[in-house]
Amino acid sequence: MSLQKGAHSISDSDSDATIEPDPWDKNSPDLFDSASEDDRKKALTSIPKKQKLKTVVSSYSNKESPVSQNKKQNSVTVPDNSQEIKKQSIEKQTSLHELSDSDSETERIKEKILKLKKITSSGEKVFAKLVNEETNKEACKYGSKCFRRNPSHLAEYSHPKNCSPVKRKLEDVPEDSPSKKTRHEVTASTSTYNKSNKTCQELFRENQPFSFFLTKVTGIRKEYNDSAAVHISEILSEDMGNLVESCQFNYMYNIDWLVQQYPKSFRSKPLLLVHGEQRTSQANLQLDASKYPNIKLCQARLDIMYGTHHTKMMLLLYDTGLRVVITTANAIEGDWHQKTQGVWISPVFPKLPGEGGTNLGESPTNFKKDLIQYLAAYRSPKLTQWEKHIKAHDFSSARVFIIGSVPGRHTDRVKDAWGHLKLRKVLQSHGPPFKNVKDWPVIGQFSSIGSLGPTEDSWVCGEWLKSLTAAKGIGLTSNLSSKLQLIFPSVDNVRISLEGYGAGGSIPYSIHTAQKQKYIHQYFRQWKSEGRGRSCAAPHIKTYVRPNPDFNEAAWFLVTSANLSKAAWGALEKQGSQLMIRSYEIGVLFLPQYFNDEETFPITSDVRKSLIQKKPTFPLPYDLPPSRYEKGDRPWMWDVPCVHLPDTHGKKYCPPMK
Repeated sequence: MSLQKGAHSISDSDSDATIEPDPWDKNSPDLFDSASEDDRKKALTSIPKKQKLKTVVSSYSNKESPVSQNKKQNSVTVPDNSQEIKKQSIEKQTSLHELSDSDSETERIKEKILKLKKITSSGEKVFAKLVNEETNKEACKYGSKCFRRNPSHLAEYSHPKNCSPVKRKLEDVPEDSPSKKTRHEVTASTSTYNKSNKTCQELFRENQPFSFFLTKVTGIRKEYNDSAAVHISEILSEDMGNLVESCQFNYMYNIDWLVQQYPKSFRSKPLLLVHGEQRTSQANLQLDASKYPNIKLCQARLDIMYGTHHTKMMLLLYDTGLRVVITTANAIEGDWHQKTQGVWISPVFPKLPGEGGTNLGESPTNFKKDLIQYLAAYRSPKLTQWEKHIKAHDFSSARVFIIGSVPGRHTDRVKDAWGHLKLRKVLQSHGPPFKNVKDWPVIGQFSSIGSLGPTEDSWVCGEWLKSLTAAKGIGLTSNLSSKLQLIFPSVDNVRISLEGYGAGGSIPYSIHTAQKQKYIHQYFRQWKSEGRGRSCAAPHIKTYVRPNPDFNEAAWFLVTSANLSKAAWGALEKQGSQLMIRSYEIGVLFLPQYFNDEETFPITSDVRKSLIQKKPTFPLPYDLPPSRYEKGDRPWMWDVPCVHLPDTHGKKYCPPMK
């Protein structure tokens, strides 16, 4: 039996809780349909003017959907306590129970009422009047005009055949739609992005030298998926190389779905899945893998409490060489559907003569040595063969630095091999001159926030920001915090997204954590990606960048699996003598000198401009400068109700009480 694990049971250090939120659980009245068509329209018209986003259009058409001074701390609204929130949730649930108790029908009818979950914000029941005799389901009151694809809605209500503008089919609805599944069981509806006319190789060549992509998004205009965007099935396609075997590193797996992303000719090739599952979740993953004789599992050691295997990487061995892919997306369909994710794709590294070696075929960025060191940190015999594969190939064409994290208390010479100290070391040795960037901002962008300490100097504006502002040369920077800007989705960013409030299940930040670190909210900025057509695609990507004050050049750019947490980046202990890291993470750092022999590279979020510039221009995933939170805005917190305005699916959000 599958482990019933809900989103809110995951700790803050589980920095990638990408699972559908508990409110979609059909057994609890948490997420409410709007009572009227007016509420549905309101969801699409109530976008704050201050965001100046384009008109929201749902994901069911191919039209585009919408969506450096520090701000005073009191401009971001965070409730002082959770009593009022609990009271709201209790009132919702009490209303439901009163309705059930007042009903003189049997217990079976009570359960049916709970299952329907058709409740308005005032607690009144809403029933469809018709019942489909074939399916024994109540007919959707919107009939052939219904545009929704929410699995729980489709499972509960019948619809006329061919009623949907996207040709909705009954088989699109999973048989088991409740959200409380193990992490590797979570799925989403099939992605239907417009396929490009370009081959994968053409797309790859077009986006050199940086080779940085976003994932394709279902429901945005085709032009935004045609440039610097890729789907996992394209990465794994025959066009990219004749695969011999592969190794996937990830936090979450849906094995059945992952296998389908490989072309038929590759589905029986050896595949190693590196994971961090334990106990029941591990048993479930083993059961899923047992259907495929070519798949083997490798469990990552997690010796420190609350650590996760958060790395997202592919090693693809071809008959002509080896390719490395580093991404921010889990190996589940939902992560490749309507979210903003980042992907770096390496060239094919050719095979060296003979057996090769650690010191042969190295790049100026020490990519090969660092990758071998990262795999060796797992201390797993199952990865030994992949270490040999890496040693046997020529990585001299790699232009990026690996910034990785592995669990442990790292001391002495290996202390600066991992986490934020590795980033600090690389920037001090190869980064921009201090005198050039001393007044430049630092931007962090992420989808999860852990416990950061009682004050901003405890970690964020202390050791962590010191690493992100590191540069070549000696210099003293005063008031580091004035340079910090943090892009994290607001409630409205989530509400108007293609997934609606459901996107919040991939953005774990709790009110319990937020109340202890209100100082961080003054640095928050909105998610906005008009240049890439992804303001409406909730971010699961994690990036960090050092732009100039005009926001048209950058000294470096990092895409990584690491969110804003000590677990991911590490925290100094024992007077700075050791760095404690809980989780596995990996990312790649882009430094201009390895791409254009200059100290900066141009940046833009308009990818079409980046392709026609004479100079290599880095394609940013979001717009700069970031838009500040305004009074009344608050960061998304997945355990705080959102009942004032419905989302793009006509839903309101009331998370279950713990």
